Amino acid sequence: MATTTQIPQTTQMIITLEDNAMVAEIKKALKLIRGIASVRVTRNGADNCISPALRRSMKKAREEFAKGETISCHTPEEMQKYFDSL
Repeated sequence: MATTTQIPQTTQMIITLEDNAMVAEIKKALKLIRGIASVRVTRNGADNCISPALRRSMKKAREEFAKGETISCHTPEEMQKYFDSL
């Protein structure tokens, strides 16, 4: 008979700090609390919200733009004319 091992479920808590000077002190204090498995610090930025697929798509778009393989519309009328031509 096979036995299964139960993996304990963990919970993450995300804390956003306005003052970066407090990071080290808060990290040290959290490590003193019983039950804290780990403390990790990350910096918020645009890259934290971008999936690998979106990152690849953006890279491809930048390459196409650099090669001049894009369509540019400078006014709403130009954009409407382009959409009408599709």
